[in-house]
Amino acid sequence: MVKDFRKGASLAVLSYCIWGALPLFWKMLSAAAPMHILAFRIVGSLLFVSAILLHGKNFTFLRHFREQRERFYIICAALLVTFNWGLYIWTVNTGHAIWASLGYYINPLVSIAMGLVFFRERLSALQWAAFACTSAGVIALTVMSGELPAASLALALSFGAYGLVKKKMSAGALQGLGAETLAALPVAIALIFFPFGGILGGGTVSLFGTLPDLARYSAPLWLGLLLAGPATATPLLLFSESTRLIPLSALGFIQFLSPTFTLLIGVFVFKEHFSTVYLSAFSFVWLGVLLYSISMLKKRPAANH
Repeated sequence: MVKDFRKGASLAVLSYCIWGALPLFWKMLSAAAPMHILAFRIVGSLLFVSAILLHGKNFTFLRHFREQRERFYIICAALLVTFNWGLYIWTVNTGHAIWASLGYYINPLVSIAMGLVFFRERLSALQWAAFACTSAGVIALTVMSGELPAASLALALSFGAYGLVKKKMSAGALQGLGAETLAALPVAIALIFFPFGGILGGGTVSLFGTLPDLARYSAPLWLGLLLAGPATATPLLLFSESTRLIPLSALGFIQFLSPTFTLLIGVFVFKEHFSTVYLSAFSFVWLGVLLYSISMLKKRPAANH
């Protein structure tokens, strides 16, 4: 129905706009150590999702730990999403939001490559061209800058691998997030209480780990840390609802709103330098995005049947 499509498209646009604008939120928390932000993001997401599931008397996410195969995939997903979340926060808060945007422009093409390798999916000529253009952009950036965009590639690969693992899981989006954040809870506790919270800008190593740093945080900063969970889970809930109402081909096009927002924020709000080297490399990536989007739109009639 047209009404359902409009509602689904609106929810998808809203979810990707929130994801794209999240660098503003993480930047507001930059006085906190990136690893503390990550820890509260994990704990807050678990509490927020658990409250929603328990309100609906839905306890199924706990059952997924009973089966060994499912438990393995949950742990893998938890490790991948924890790494991805932590790297994203660190990238934004160290003045490299442009790197983060590049990672999420690349991500759909990484997913295509993984589908080709692991599921023997067939690519159209446009998708091959999109993959070639995006690869050319990464190579151009590496050659012209003399530095491999490691953070961008790590973001794209970790989220692509996360999506690959999610395809193996039987849990739904919300139940899956609940299970993953529960599995990641020991990591969050370790980042708060133990010395290796000092990695990537954590606190001072001491007998009590990073707790002295937490004690020095201001009330507004604590409020922001407590809101990290809802900020993470809300766009996922909107996205999950949108997937029921519109075809994946439409989502494939809308998803590029997120890195575009992040790029604009990085350049115009954070005042990061967008050099001619970046412009040249991104031009190839944008061409790849355009070709990918066209290939997805061509699939839409079939997806609607």
